[in-house]
Amino acid sequence: MILSIIVPCFNEQETIPLFFEAVEKIKGQIGMELEYIFINDGSTDGTLDILRHLSSQEESVHFLSFSRNFGKEAALFAGLQHATGELITVMDVDLQDPPELLVKMKELLEADLDLDCVGTRRITRDGEPPIRSFFAKQFYKLINRISQVEMVDGARDFRLMRRPMVDAILEITEYNRFSKGIFAWVGFKTAYLEYENVERVAGTTSWSFWQLVSYSLEGIVNFSDAPLTVSFLAGVTSCILAFILMCVVIIRTLLFGDPTAGWPSLVSIILFLGGLQLLSIGILGKYIGKIFTETKKRPIYIIKEANFPNLKEKR
Repeated sequence: MILSIIVPCFNEQETIPLFFEAVEKIKGQIGMELEYIFINDGSTDGTLDILRHLSSQEESVHFLSFSRNFGKEAALFAGLQHATGELITVMDVDLQDPPELLVKMKELLEADLDLDCVGTRRITRDGEPPIRSFFAKQFYKLINRISQVEMVDGARDFRLMRRPMVDAILEITEYNRFSKGIFAWVGFKTAYLEYENVERVAGTTSWSFWQLVSYSLEGIVNFSDAPLTVSFLAGVTSCILAFILMCVVIIRTLLFGDPTAGWPSLVSIILFLGGLQLLSIGILGKYIGKIFTETKKRPIYIIKEANFPNLKEKR
């Protein structure tokens, strides 16, 4: 049997050799032939040179190099498309996904034939900025309230999947991808291993705080229409309040001859309603933008160079 290991890389020249060495150390415990699939996602450092050298020395190492940076989601999809193993895993090259967990994940799959996937879940976020940890927890609380699929708080992309689950994921060919939601949406039986957070072995993360916020918004838009409902309810509420206030002004004028004064109050109401309208238009525009990118049917990624059999040039 073959275990395919999908490893997205973006400016990871320092961590690739360390990752390969760490996985090779536990290869005997896994008891399977390993197939490494590194995806160079438009790196600007020496990542591609490292991959060329490593693949020339090791027959089990293959790489796909994109023509530019298409993002981690595109890299994951490309790796899943080219994986040939009966079991497939997705791992971060910075060793924040402990390779030794692969042994226990495989044991769990072998012990329960009805189990389709073993995922991993961080129970601590030690080493992360507190504000990032706070917003991450709030994101999972929000998405699980407004989405039809449940996403486990702290769940990583690091998971060991059987071939049928991967085939189901590959049937979802949408351009706007959010893997955490897709993994949950396909609905295969999944168990989770818990572990404490592990810091990067080398280098620095390419994810900024605002990139993570943007990624979270992608997940909300891709798996929920709740923002559209909220903007609709806000519009209805503002109309009702405006009608009530209008009635109050008319009644006060007829009974007391006391029209509501004021330029400041009028401007405040206009600004409030104008901001509400712009917010609603912005939410609607976000969904329309997703429709626009989907209808263009552009490839999710483009491969510039590869060392891989049966290469699929682009998707």
